[in-house]
Amino acid sequence: MISRRFLENFRPLLESMRDLTPIVLVILFFQELVLQRPVPNMEQMLLGLILVLVGLALFIRGLEIGLFPIGEAMAHSFVRKGSAGWLLLFAFLLGFSTTVAEPALIAIAGKAAQIAADAGIIENSEAGMASYALGLRLTVAVSVGIAILLGVVRILVNWPLHYCIIVGYCLVVGMTALAPHEIIGIAYDSGGVTTSTITVPMVTALGVGLASSIRGRNPIIDGFGLIAFASLLPMIFVMLYGIWLLS
Repeated sequence: MISRRFLENFRPLLESMRDLTPIVLVILFFQELVLQRPVPNMEQMLLGLILVLVGLALFIRGLEIGLFPIGEAMAHSFVRKGSAGWLLLFAFLLGFSTTVAEPALIAIAGKAAQIAADAGIIENSEAGMASYALGLRLTVAVSVGIAILLGVVRILVNWPLHYCIIVGYCLVVGMTALAPHEIIGIAYDSGGVTTSTITVPMVTALGVGLASSIRGRNPIIDGFGLIAFASLLPMIFVMLYGIWLLS
C-alpha cells in the first residue's frame, strides 16, 4: 500500500524523468563520442535539469488537477445552458487570451520586427518595430481565437475533421503562392508557436468535454482536432497580414 501510494504521488516526477532521459542521452552521446569534448558548465546543466524536471512534473500535475477538469466542466456547463452564442464567445476569447501573451510568440514577433527593420521593410525605429510586432501578435491571437471558434462549430454541426484540415492546407498552399516572400517563413513559424503549454490542454479539455456532452459525438473522434485549426489559421492570417502590410 505504501509503495503504491508513493508511486502515485511521485508519478509525474517519474514520468518527467522518463521523458527527459532520451534528451540527456542524446546530448551526452554527441558531446562525448562525436564531438569528444566534455560537457560545458556541468554543474549549471545539472541544476537546470533538476529544475526542468521538477517544473515539468508540477506542470503536468497542475494540468491533471486543474486545467483539464475546469475545461471539461465549462464545456458541460455551456451545453446544459444551451447557449451557443456564449460558448462561441468563450471559445474565441480562450484562443485569443492564451495566445496573445504566449512567450514564444512575443519572442518571434520581436525578432521578426528587428529583421524587417534591418531589411528596410518597416521603419527602423523603436516605435516602428513595436507596432509591427504588436500587429503580428494580435493577428496570430485573433486567428487562434477564430480557429478555436471554428473548431467548436465543427463539433456542434459534426463536420468531418479530415475535410476541414484538407481545405485548410489547400488555403495555406494558395496563400503561400500569393504572399510576399518576406512573410512566409514568419507565417509558418507562427503556426507552430500557437501550440503553447496553456492553449493545448485548455483547448483539448474544451473539445473533449464538449464532445462528451453532445449525444452522438465521440470524444475520441470529435473531441480532438482543435489544435490543428489553431496551427492552420495563424499561417493564413499572417500571410494576409503580410499582403496588407507590404502591398
